[in-house]
Amino acid sequence: MPRRRASWPLLCAAIALPCSASAAPADGEIAGEGFEVTRYALALTPDMAGGTIAGREIVSLRATREGLKRLIFSGNGLSIDSARLDGAPVAQRRGEKTLAFDLVRPLARGRTVRLELTYHGRPARGLAASATGLYTSYFACDWMICAQDKFGEKAAFSLDLSVPAGMQTLSLGRRTAVRPGPDGREIHRWQAPRPYSAYLYGFAVGRFARANARVGGAELALLSDVAGETELKRRFAETPAMVRFLSGKAGLPLPVRTYSQLLVEGGEAQEAATYSVLGKDSLPSGDAVPEEDWAIVHELAHQWWGNLVTCETLRDFWLNEGITTFMTAAWKEHRYGRAAYDAELRVARARLDRARALGFDKPLAWAGRYPSLGARRAVQYGKGALFMAHLREQLGEAAFWSGLRRYTRAHAGGTVTSRDLQAAMEAASGRDLAPLFGEWVYGSNPEQTAAPQSHP
Repeated sequence: MPRRRASWPLLCAAIALPCSASAAPADGEIAGEGFEVTRYALALTPDMAGGTIAGREIVSLRATREGLKRLIFSGNGLSIDSARLDGAPVAQRRGEKTLAFDLVRPLARGRTVRLELTYHGRPARGLAASATGLYTSYFACDWMICAQDKFGEKAAFSLDLSVPAGMQTLSLGRRTAVRPGPDGREIHRWQAPRPYSAYLYGFAVGRFARANARVGGAELALLSDVAGETELKRRFAETPAMVRFLSGKAGLPLPVRTYSQLLVEGGEAQEAATYSVLGKDSLPSGDAVPEEDWAIVHELAHQWWGNLVTCETLRDFWLNEGITTFMTAAWKEHRYGRAAYDAELRVARARLDRARALGFDKPLAWAGRYPSLGARRAVQYGKGALFMAHLREQLGEAAFWSGLRRYTRAHAGGTVTSRDLQAAMEAASGRDLAPLFGEWVYGSNPEQTAAPQSHP
């Protein structure tokens, strides 16, 4: 499957997983440490021709330790024009990989405050041009102020996008208002339906063709500025069936009222909180076989596993990616037969075998440093999918799928560790799975999995 093998690196590059983990940045500071964000409220003006951003942002947060002296966020290339905490100016300071705001007075544990920011600049990552506009991809904290790697922190999100009149927009949740803006512009307000992790934030602006469909109580919106309505319907014809399949296996309906799929040029394959961005090169076309729809179902599956149920830290990132990689195989089995399932798992096994040939293989919840991006993908995507397939074989169909439904329902809207999946599978099967999880997930030394991780 040459098209499949060529597309996988594009998927993982879009997701931009770190090549290593567990060490703090060189400046010794960790983004998001000592506080919890409860809400991000943004007003952004993107310059589509220049690829720049101007923004206002209010970060509502709560101190989680006593005597908090600074607020540390992920570093980026934006210039901070002003920063005020509850109306009083605060000084900014940049580390190698962080942006910090030093507080005049330390915060007591539990104290809630509002950090108000204005900024402008050209994001180094996370902003890509489309045919008529632009869209974001993964690196949210390059075009806004947030903590990129704090997966376990879910915050409310709203966005006012200032765009030229007549442009369409896409962001989290639903568009709740359109009002006139200055200089012939419009302001589109978007509101997320529930709190989400910051890495799932995003938006798109362009002149989009649109096609709509419905499945259950949800609307499916197909958007593109590189394809018309007919092509959109053809390329995404299987999405309603995918939703029905994944809903049944999750035990929950599609978690959003409207799920959008934005088709762009190139090999993009990236989920956001309530939509996905997919490149034409990642989808079956021409002489490609239909079952090469892996990118569509993989990103859709993240609406349950990854977005609704989110790993607490990067050490359990396999719960996001290993489960969705396995569910891609499960969909192919359902739609195209057992041979397609086996072929998908062979891709995962080949990836892991290449890492093993280079002397690298680790437990799924390993907290150490990965020598390369490929090694991380081999473990958290490939080995994660193979473990789920192995669990299915060991537990049997009824217990395995019951355990996955139990896990998904119990933690919907929250965060998880590998122990949560183990508990759900044990409850469903009535078996002690400690030896199996010890072999695949924790390794011989469970303490290896205890340290939090961060991007280098």
